Amino acid sequence: MRDLEKFRDPGIARALIKEIRNLAARATKRLGRRAVFMEVCGTHTVAISRAGLRGLLGDYLDLRSGPGCPVCVTDYGDVDRMVKFARLSENVTVGTFGDMVRVPGSDSSLERERAMGADVRIFYSPADAVRYAADNPGREVIFLGVGFETTAPAVALAIKDAKARQIKNFSVFITHKLVPPAMEVLLSDPGLKVDGFILPGHVSAIIGRKAYSFLEGYELPSVITGFEPNDILDAIRLILKMMLEGESRVVNGYSRVVREDGNRIAQQQMADVFAVCDASWRGFGVIPRSGMTMNAGFKDLDATERFSLPPVAPRVPAGCACGDILKGKLIPRDCRLFAKACDPRRPVGPCMVSSEGACAAYYQFERHLKGVTAVE
Repeated sequence: MRDLEKFRDPGIARALIKEIRNLAARATKRLGRRAVFMEVCGTHTVAISRAGLRGLLGDYLDLRSGPGCPVCVTDYGDVDRMVKFARLSENVTVGTFGDMVRVPGSDSSLERERAMGADVRIFYSPADAVRYAADNPGREVIFLGVGFETTAPAVALAIKDAKARQIKNFSVFITHKLVPPAMEVLLSDPGLKVDGFILPGHVSAIIGRKAYSFLEGYELPSVITGFEPNDILDAIRLILKMMLEGESRVVNGYSRVVREDGNRIAQQQMADVFAVCDASWRGFGVIPRSGMTMNAGFKDLDATERFSLPPVAPRVPAGCACGDILKGKLIPRDCRLFAKACDPRRPVGPCMVSSEGACAAYYQFERHLKGVTAVE
């Protein structure tokens, strides 16, 4: 499916759906239940919901959302620290990507702090934050480095630029996460049954197909794919075929973007600035070697080094199921707050805030669906 017009072709979609249903019926007979596939990307979650694929395939497959929303997996303690940065001084500007502003912490959010007078700004790129710091030398500009391997190279470039230009009033709070270690934690959880993975396109463009080779040791067929409906349907078809044929390969179904070894230039930018470290994920706790921290040569641009903040004991809101939704153990409608106490106007957890959050996607596109529930 190399021609761009094929990725949304309804005729191809109908043929794929028919084949998927036939393959899935065979898989159900073999397993004694619906097969469970997890998309490990928030953009895939939104694409699946928007295209109505969960409803079309729900009687045949259980499509689960995983920890693929970077805003959603940002730990409560890190959100609380972001709020404290905003409260430091009237001369502090906190810069962030848009989704992060509304994520609730224990007692506030960046949006609430901005409403009370804090200077919280949305930057469309970390380079814009560096430019703002250079133009406003009287302000301390703290940029919030949030995201997976996809956004980390751009943040690394911004840090190198600020260092080279000796911009003294710019620093970064790093909360970047690495996807493969979280997947290994998922696979070690006996409470979750996953039969195959739909692997992220954006992250894979950076890290490459080889980064998922460990999945083959778990005998889990997996496919890297793009974000158009027929991309996703073709990935599901390939996973089902591998299941039924007893194969457990990691297939690159997004070869128009993803390479075997990924983007080595982007990888080098990250290696120049960041070191791998343990990191705390919402719903998972601390995952070894799953995060990033500043290398020694850039510690002077590390906001946690520059500003001494006391440790925070975060408070998790009662009833919020974001942790189990991020692990694929529940779907959003299994949360007792979903579409009741928690909706996009008054979100309780980040999965209802982020444009890539599972709860926001289900609320917008799928809350009318009946009978599509989690596998017992």
